[in-house]
Amino acid sequence: MGRKTIFILLAWMATAAAALADGHRFTLVVDAGHGGHDAGAKGAFSYEKNINLNVALAFGRLVEDNCPDVRVIYTRKTDVFVPLHRRAEIANKNKADVFISIHTNALPAGHVARGLETYTMGMRRSDEKLSAAMRENSVIMIEKDYKERYEGYDPNSPESTIMFEFLHDRNMSKSVELAKLVQRCVCATATRQNKGVKQDVFLVLRETSMPACLIELGFITTADEEQYLNKAENVDKIAQGIYQAFVTYRKKYDEGFTVPYDPEMDTKANVNPVNKPQVEKPVSKPQEDKPANKPQVEKPAPRPQAEQPVNKPQTRKTATGSSSRPVFKVQIIASSRSLRPGSGQFKGLTGVESYEENGMVKYTYGASTDYNEIYRLRKSILDKFPEAFIIAFKDGVKTDINKAIREFKSNR
Repeated sequence: MGRKTIFILLAWMATAAAALADGHRFTLVVDAGHGGHDAGAKGAFSYEKNINLNVALAFGRLVEDNCPDVRVIYTRKTDVFVPLHRRAEIANKNKADVFISIHTNALPAGHVARGLETYTMGMRRSDEKLSAAMRENSVIMIEKDYKERYEGYDPNSPESTIMFEFLHDRNMSKSVELAKLVQRCVCATATRQNKGVKQDVFLVLRETSMPACLIELGFITTADEEQYLNKAENVDKIAQGIYQAFVTYRKKYDEGFTVPYDPEMDTKANVNPVNKPQVEKPVSKPQEDKPANKPQVEKPAPRPQAEQPVNKPQTRKTATGSSSRPVFKVQIIASSRSLRPGSGQFKGLTGVESYEENGMVKYTYGASTDYNEIYRLRKSILDKFPEAFIIAFKDGVKTDINKAIREFKSNR
């Protein structure tokens, strides 16, 4: 290890310390591995670089669409070559809170394997001649001046990684937790074989100063795996799983995580006052009988007073637009394409509706002008959709959930 390497380490530590001291918007860096003249692993009909980019963009869009308070930065959004050191620089300079690198695995000819595995930085635990890290790290040979830039680094030498490992010890537990969440969520949503969380010496992880993991989506050299990874519907499922892992991780470590992305934090305060108006609901039933008994002109007048039963006729109110009150719904999933009615992704829910936003089709369940009813509805489906959250529409247009909740409170 030369003086240059030690200097890089010190600069890296200073960057990390500055990031901790400076309050900033939660930042996620999404890294699509390879690109441009670096195709990565090759399958029978596709390249790793394209699979990586498809999943990275789908995952990033989910975060952008559903977590506007998160700053999403991509190391690449097109088919361009980005050196490994530059990818880490992007994360460090932007003081990222999380770095997720997306790759596709491969094996030599004659070998077959299937499944998802997620890596964190660490000493190699494998005696394989061609580990995933060795294959991914080989890209430095394409970079100009790679011998000078990666001076002293030998992926086969423990001495080359010991100095970097002590820096990663501080983030190791978070990185491993993030990796475990990725494995669990992606394998569940995309029905992938779980090959577990592993450690290895990835250069792109070595130089990052925040919790980070590298995902190997599957094996492009296995025929059925390559077919699977190139289908748009499977890209969506994988992206949804990574998104769920990210949201769960952030919910634990970001204190600024608020409505609408963690509805319980705001709605818990509303539960108590809601119970009282709920007692009046029995009164609302006679309200519906009155128009039937006396279809006189007098009855439309009491309608504005019968605001409590808004829950039941909410469909009519939404459709006619007779009320400018916000309508709350539970968003359950988002997809880059339309799903057929009764799709298995709805997990048995009926009456699912959809709307389009930013090129994504988003699916909702339930609709009511009573926020608390939708809050309870969301809780009832958390076993099926743990990342479901509440959104609001006003006059048929999606509106800010916090403003909608405030309006709901003021109208009670």
